[in-house]
Amino acid sequence: LCTSCAFREDAQKHLSDEMMEFYCPSCETAMCEECTSGGHAEHPTVPLKDVVEQHKASLQDQLDSVKKSLPEIDSALLMLTEILQKLTNQKSSIEDDIHNTFDDLQKTLNVRKSVLLMELEVNFGLKHKVLQAQLDTLMQGQEGIHSSCSFTEQALSHGSEAEVLLVHKQMSERLAGLAHRELPLRPAENHQLDFQAETDGLRKSIHNLGSIATTSAVASHTVATGDGLRQCAVGVATSITVTTKDKDGELCKTGNAVLAADLAGVAATVGDGPEVGEIVDNKNGTYEYSYRASKEGSLTLSLRLYDQHIKGSPFKIKAVKAIDISPSSEGAKSRLKSPGSGHVKQKAIKRPASMYSTGKRKENPIEDDLIYRIGTKGRNKGEFTNLQGVSASSQGKVLIADSNNQCVQIFSNDGQFKSRFGIRGRTPGQMQRPTGVAVHPNGDIIVADYDNKWVSIFSSEGKFKTKLGSGKLMGPKGVSADRNGHIIVVDNKACCVFIFQPTGKLVTKFGTRGNGDKQFAGPHFAAVNHNNEIIVTDFHNHSVKVFNSEGEFLLKFGSNGEGNGQFNAPTGVAVDVNGNIIVADWGNSRIQVFDGSGSFLSYINTSADPLYGPQGLALTSDGHVVVADSGNHCFKVYRYLQ
Repeated sequence: LCTSCAFREDAQKHLSDEMMEFYCPSCETAMCEECTSGGHAEHPTVPLKDVVEQHKASLQDQLDSVKKSLPEIDSALLMLTEILQKLTNQKSSIEDDIHNTFDDLQKTLNVRKSVLLMELEVNFGLKHKVLQAQLDTLMQGQEGIHSSCSFTEQALSHGSEAEVLLVHKQMSERLAGLAHRELPLRPAENHQLDFQAETDGLRKSIHNLGSIATTSAVASHTVATGDGLRQCAVGVATSITVTTKDKDGELCKTGNAVLAADLAGVAATVGDGPEVGEIVDNKNGTYEYSYRASKEGSLTLSLRLYDQHIKGSPFKIKAVKAIDISPSSEGAKSRLKSPGSGHVKQKAIKRPASMYSTGKRKENPIEDDLIYRIGTKGRNKGEFTNLQGVSASSQGKVLIADSNNQCVQIFSNDGQFKSRFGIRGRTPGQMQRPTGVAVHPNGDIIVADYDNKWVSIFSSEGKFKTKLGSGKLMGPKGVSADRNGHIIVVDNKACCVFIFQPTGKLVTKFGTRGNGDKQFAGPHFAAVNHNNEIIVTDFHNHSVKVFNSEGEFLLKFGSNGEGNGQFNAPTGVAVDVNGNIIVADWGNSRIQVFDGSGSFLSYINTSADPLYGPQGLALTSDGHVVVADSGNHCFKVYRYLQ
């Protein structure tokens, strides 16, 4: 249709007689030859055929471009269909597992029920037999006495003299025998038959039996970090961290993702290739993977989440010679695992000292649960960045050494923010890196400042009063106060313990660097028990050591590992009113409880909201355990019944 011709009176005749062979670019319309000199006379025109060919070519290009995306869409559709099918299959499989699990439990219960009923029947039968036999004997004796007495009484009442003489001859001996006959008059058995079943713990276990493990992690947003993604030293264990994220790029807070690692390349040849470590699930959305290159060369590390490469994977890694790696630092790397690696182990071990245990230490009354958690990463009130030491006052306050925020924050026992100090400016007592905090018996607040290499004393309101240890301390980490008011300082860098008077006068110091009983390797925190004994966590020696008030060695407990009573770098420590010792196990991300002699008692139950690298630890005035969950940038309070 020629729009110019549409308004002519003879438009119909014009359109039927003329062919549209031209195109007006200005009007973007096709037209006939007559219109080129009419309404479009001043417009440039081109042959319609040329324009149509250009449009065809343009449309074809766009069509080809759009079609190129079809294979990706087809692939995505196939992938999603497979995932949906796997999800459906997994649901069906888990349903079968749940049914089978509970059917097996029901069978076990039925078997136990039958055993108990049978045991009841046997015990009843034994008791019944004894009592029934005794009953029969007594009834026979009673019947014999009644019969003899009746016969004798009859003769005495109505018999003749001859009959009496005869009865006397017959019955005298018999009656004498009956009179002296011993019958079982006292019960030979009792009626005791009870059914005892401790069902409270079992009911709670059943209530918490099983869980649906899942995560929203996707490969497209999941990232890996660490120097080991770029290069590694030959023969040296190198680790990387994988942080899972969901479709919105938000951090996943739970574990259980299916992550696989594949290492290949020149330095990974068969026969003398690298020792490929397992992927450790920290149970908080992060994972650790370590490897060891066998020789110089190139490596390719593929990290797949649900069979899909994560961001940046595969990674190209260069294996180079190990330079300037001291035996001590290498040893420390090999000994210390990343925080969180112990959760699976702790979860698998029953707590022998809890009320839910079937173990032999049922007398221990420890039972615990998470009450609340406070904090996220940040610089505002109630937020933390690398919180370290923890203390609690008898006035119901919880004090947190917020290391990287260079301040101490104070909360009430129920988690309400109260105040903070040391946050601004160059005021007296300004902190550089507070790591330890304690409350002195006189109410003053003691703060260990690692970078300033001294201990600061503040009033209970946070006003700076004085400092001590300047020129003596190299890297104070933990602080505490004993019953004499002395200030205990754990020097992490110097590997020793200092004891000061509140005036700053040095009373004594003990400990040197090493792995002996009286030596330390990076000690962290200290606590004082009711005997004024000093309990110190020896981080790199994976143990806890106890000294008297003069610094003389008394005992130690713990070794490197994940089992009951073992440590992977202990940090925080506290003592309850019964002398039990509570220890934060940093590398295994758990809290253990020991008696005063160092015998393992129990775990604090942290599985509901797992710890990640716990640091300082204390007991609140209302008897709860508070711990600095450094890796999660918060502190947590657990119920703790002593």
